[in-house]
Amino acid sequence: MFRGAYTAIVTPFTRKGEVDYDALGRLIDEQFEGGVDGLVPVGTTGESPTLDMPEHQKVIEFTIERVAKRGKVIAGTGANSTSEALELTAHAKEAGADGCLQVTPYYNKPSQAGLIQHFTAVADLGLPVVLYNIPGRTARELTMETVVELAKHPSIVSIKEAAGDVDRVSRYVGACDIEVVSGDDGLTLPMMVVGAVGVISVAANVAPKPVSDMVHAALDGRWDEARALHRRLHPLFTDLFIDTNPVPVKAALAMMGRMEEVYRLPLCAMTEAQKETLRKTLKSLNLL
Repeated sequence: MFRGAYTAIVTPFTRKGEVDYDALGRLIDEQFEGGVDGLVPVGTTGESPTLDMPEHQKVIEFTIERVAKRGKVIAGTGANSTSEALELTAHAKEAGADGCLQVTPYYNKPSQAGLIQHFTAVADLGLPVVLYNIPGRTARELTMETVVELAKHPSIVSIKEAAGDVDRVSRYVGACDIEVVSGDDGLTLPMMVVGAVGVISVAANVAPKPVSDMVHAALDGRWDEARALHRRLHPLFTDLFIDTNPVPVKAALAMMGRMEEVYRLPLCAMTEAQKETLRKTLKSLNLL
């Protein structure tokens, strides 16, 4: 259902710290000019933890309207409170989202039984659900048994895998009927070799066409082309994580003149040395 290259789109801010919808609109247009299949607004890369509820909902609404059916929109509506996830997801469904991204509830560390009940409650709303396994940020990993159980729900259609383990993809596709997409740009191609069907990408913010080309080459079985693109992009995949995401990707977009380099605390700018490393990589890829 969500095959291809999806961009985990950033949320640009003005110098006053407000959401910059003009910059967001331009970024959205550039993504589809680059050939991506869809967008994921207000995920981790969209700084969801620092957007308040009205902002969160407005960014989703704006993205859906601006995309205007050029691709799919998977709204980031996960939360560590089930009631909040339900509220955000119901709004996204009403706004016309094609699906929702549901991060494993973080900080409160629910049991696997609690995770099943949480995701099931959200899925019962009827909007297609992409589970998001990222234990490095949530202190909880979705076990294989939990994913197999959740995959029985007709609305739970996909999982974004970001635990850094390619072998999990093989185990998912062998154990249940669920699409797998990479949540790590550097592992997209290895994961697709063993059965993943795409990526929710950070790097596509700055390089939508190369990322999209790599994913579609893999989907079409053009592996030599996909490998060449992976090798070319690998320094970018690495350097966009020299600091906490989304700090490097927003710095890169600012260097490219796409937006102001503004974050909301507790996120802040990375060091000048880190910026220089990133700048060299962008220049090597002719992105600057």
